Amino acid sequence: MLNTIRKYRPKLIFLSSPNNPTGNCFSTGRILKIINASRGIVVIDEAYQPFSSRRGMLKVLKDYENVTIMRTLSKVGFAALRVGLLLGREDLIEAVNRVRLPFNVSALSQAVAVEAMKNFGEVEKTLRIICSERERLFDGLREMEGITPYPSEANFILFKVSNAPAVYKKLLSKGVLIRYMGAALKDCLRVTVGTPKDNSIFLEALNEATG
Repeated sequence: MLNTIRKYRPKLIFLSSPNNPTGNCFSTGRILKIINASRGIVVIDEAYQPFSSRRGMLKVLKDYENVTIMRTLSKVGFAALRVGLLLGREDLIEAVNRVRLPFNVSALSQAVAVEAMKNFGEVEKTLRIICSERERLFDGLREMEGITPYPSEANFILFKVSNAPAVYKKLLSKGVLIRYMGAALKDCLRVTVGTPKDNSIFLEALNEATG
């Protein structure tokens, strides 16, 4: 990636960390190398950061003028609000503000978002449950023969299974809907961490679908 950046000198680079659909994170060192190699703007999408055991990259904003960071409330229970955050240098934010659509976030969504952030401790309780269930789900997948789950720092788990299209259809016939990744990630499926009950139903259905 660094050689490509130096060769083509892109004006804009997007990094997703934790990444979707793999769930893995870039290391801080690797992100800093990308930032230092870039002459353009580096946008770090941290939509899934609340589920990660690693700290985000907010601390680099004071040292790098070409970095902006995106966050959202959509992944922590407030998807209907359609509210996100962009943090960065004032003139960069102002440039984005000039071209954004007018009234793109309703007054009601803004008011609810403010209250959600004021009471984020309550949201964090749910995040801890999801992260705990993610580990249980990962362990359950790892114990199944023929299934390879990939470690995740997000609220979902990507896993590989033989004949993923057939497994996907069997799960669907049992009323369990997950994401089939298609040709982009051959024989891979992605499951979002749900409630303890939902996760147990999924594991049982998957065991039957692959047995």
